[in-house]
Amino acid sequence: MENNVGFIGIGAMGFEMAMNVRKKLPKAYAMYIYDIHEPACYRFKEQFEADFGAVHIASSPKHVAENAHTIISIVPSGVQVREIYLDSQHGVAAAKSSDSESNAERLYVESSTIDIETAKYVSEQLYEMGMGYYVDAPGGVPAATKGDLSFMMGAPKPSKPSERTNGTESTPLNDRQIPPEISARLQQITAFMGDVSKVFYCGAPGSGLAAKLANNYISCTICLANAEAMALGIKLGVDKNTLFEIIEKSTGQNFMLHHVCPVPGVVPTAPSSNGYRLGFKAQMLSKDVRLAADAARSVGLQPTIGDAALSVFDRLGMDERYRDKDGSIVYKFIGGTE
Repeated sequence: MENNVGFIGIGAMGFEMAMNVRKKLPKAYAMYIYDIHEPACYRFKEQFEADFGAVHIASSPKHVAENAHTIISIVPSGVQVREIYLDSQHGVAAAKSSDSESNAERLYVESSTIDIETAKYVSEQLYEMGMGYYVDAPGGVPAATKGDLSFMMGAPKPSKPSERTNGTESTPLNDRQIPPEISARLQQITAFMGDVSKVFYCGAPGSGLAAKLANNYISCTICLANAEAMALGIKLGVDKNTLFEIIEKSTGQNFMLHHVCPVPGVVPTAPSSNGYRLGFKAQMLSKDVRLAADAARSVGLQPTIGDAALSVFDRLGMDERYRDKDGSIVYKFIGGTE
């Protein structure tokens, strides 16, 4: 059980992350997977069990936790995260055994993009139950398949043996160190899914999500700024390739325009040049910007750019013509031409 790995949430990104775990996990160790959409679990088992090792389909998060000390999860909402971990009948917490030492050695790597307060709450509840360590560890979508994810960890930098704390003692949330052996497991499991040079330890529970939301606030809103700027220049008569080159060599240059130019036929590898094939779902723009905007308000900041972007993204997300297309299709939504 100590060496088995659980994975909850076999969706679009979770499937790819779980694939890399199963491929890199020693064949002698089993994976226990769970998703409310059971066919995804059967598809995963069929694709990877024969070549890479045992894959067991669990009936609940509790079933996963009864068979694995390390669990990774990625689901759409904070409500689901609370249910997965804290439900008294079917959640991870329901798998608590009479072995307090074994319970304290549990590790949860939670990669959903959710509200910060939920991450803090679930981490606190599991810790107070003596049920181990919950780390919010959101990553980035495009690199999931390649196993090249970056991770922003709501955890302190790996502790030294002399800094070890008892997993069951009451320690303020911001001051907790993860024991060295659990920290080593955290490093190993994230290395299965990502690039070790792109793992960032952000501090207390919730800080990984804070970093992810800050980054996504920029990338989502600048996606809209790029779309409006390109549409403006083109409608005023500037050739699309000339305009792109000018911005690339001027102060407006940015990562999103370079890689995700919203105008078809400018950047060959961009979603826009490939039928707006999915990179980041258009309907998810609202979710991430709203989470960031709400977090900003919670600390006394007014998210003026975010609020303006939401007035567009909310309408985009309800338009079935653009559903499940890459978010850069906002260019078409606002009336951009080729």
